[in-house]
Formats: sequence, C-alpha cells, structure tokens
Amino acid sequence: MCVAVCETHKELYKELDQFIEKVKDKPGILIAVLHKAQEIFGWLPQEVQEYIAEKLGVPVSEVYGVVTFYNFFATKPKGKNQIKICLGTACYVKGADRVMEHFLEELGVQAEEVTPDGLFSVHPVRCLGACSMAPVVLVGEKDFYGKVTPDMVSKIIAAYRRGGRNE
Repeated sequence: MCVAVCETHKELYKELDQFIEKVKDKPGILIAVLHKAQEIFGWLPQEVQEYIAEKLGVPVSEVYGVVTFYNFFATKPKGKNQIKICLGTACYVKGADRVMEHFLEELGVQAEEVTPDGLFSVHPVRCLGACSMAPVVLVGEKDFYGKVTPDMVSKIIAAYRRGGRNE
C-alpha cells in the first residue's frame, strides 16, 4: 500500500479507521464504509480502496467491483463545485450541448476534469428530472438553474468563485 499517501492524509485515514471501528461487526458494511471514505477523501482513489479492503478483510477486487458498479462512487477527483449538465433528450434539444461547451471552454477543462484551483468539475448527466426547465444545470446537490443559455455560464461560474449562488 502507498505509504506516501497514507502519511500525507494521516488524519483522514484516522477518521476512516474510527468509522470502521464503529461498524466493523455489522454485516454488509462495505457500501457504508465506501460512502464514508468518499465523504472524507472526496473520491475513492486506488490506495483508499486497497486500505478499505485490508481493514475489512475482503479482496480488493470486491471493493473495486462495488465502487465501479455504483455510479455514486467517484474514482477520479471532483471539484468543490460539481457542475452537472443534463444532456437528456429535452435538455439536449434545447441546447444543453452548447451550454456544456461554454462551461468547458470557460473553465479550461474537459468533462470530468477538475480545474487547477480545485473549485470546479463539469459532469454530463442523463437526466436531472426537470425537463420543463430545459436545459438544466445543477451545481452541487441543490442549486438548480433552468432554461440555461450559453450567455448565463459566466455569471453562474462567477457566483461560485465568490463563494456560492448569488441571485
């Protein structure tokens, strides 16, 4: 296992150990431990997956299988502000592809990449369940923007550079 990562994130691993200690005797705890690890680290790098496998006494392949099966687990870092752009049919027809292009251009990243400052990552999604407001963008877990146009992208990004939604 990677000693450098463990040393760099000693406190994070300590927090994860404390959680594992609390739940280790319960059956079927792998998913709960993975959720906690992602909450602590922000994502699930290979080193963290190996650490969890070792602590729970399960094969790394089992941990990896669960991580890659469920789409709510991240194997790549994500920005502090995750920008999800719906590319479902209703949103796509109303120009979500152009909105996505503007976010990527303005932030200077590819889809799923994190900006160098760690503030943003842009993620295409299939549906956000708000078709009547198409095209739709979700920043974080609760800030919905409807009927988004490419011209609105700069203003949305600027709000989060200042620390949050500002309307």
